[in-house]
Amino acid sequence: FTEMMSLDISDSAQIYAAFVVYLDLLEGRNWHEVKHVGVAELQLVCLHAREKEQDGLQVMVPVPVHILLSHERLREIMKKASLPPDDPSTPLSVTLAIVESDSTVVYYKVTDGFVIPDPPDNTEDVDNKQWRKKRKKLLK
Repeated sequence: FTEMMSLDISDSAQIYAAFVVYLDLLEGRNWHEVKHVGVAELQLVCLHAREKEQDGLQVMVPVPVHILLSHERLREIMKKASLPPDDPSTPLSVTLAIVESDSTVVYYKVTDGFVIPDPPDNTEDVDNKQWRKKRKKLLK
C-alpha cells in the first residue's frame, strides 16, 4: 500500500481501490505476478497480473464505484493503459475493476472491438443446451 501511495497519483480513493483489487487478485483469486503500475497522465494505478502462470499479462484498471467514466475516458484508458497484444490482430483490452465502498469488486473486460468468446470449459453445459433444443423441437 505504501508503494502505491508513493506513486504520482493524487486521488487517494483510486489508490485505495487499486489496493483492494490487488488483495482480491493475489489472495482471493490466487492470480500470479500481480504488480502495480502508476499511469500518472491518467491518474490511475493499474495492475498487471496473470490468472494462471502460463497465461499472458492482463491489465486491471481499478476504479472506485463513484467515478463516472465517459466513452472518451474509456478510450483514453484503453490506449494508454493496455499492453500491446502478442498477436497484432487481437484488439486492445483492459479489465475494469469496479470497487464498491464495502470492498466488493466487480470485473468488466473492455475490448477495442468485438471479440468472439471462448468456448465454455464445461462441455456438459453445451451438451445440455443442445439436448434441450432437440427436446423442444420434438415436443412441437
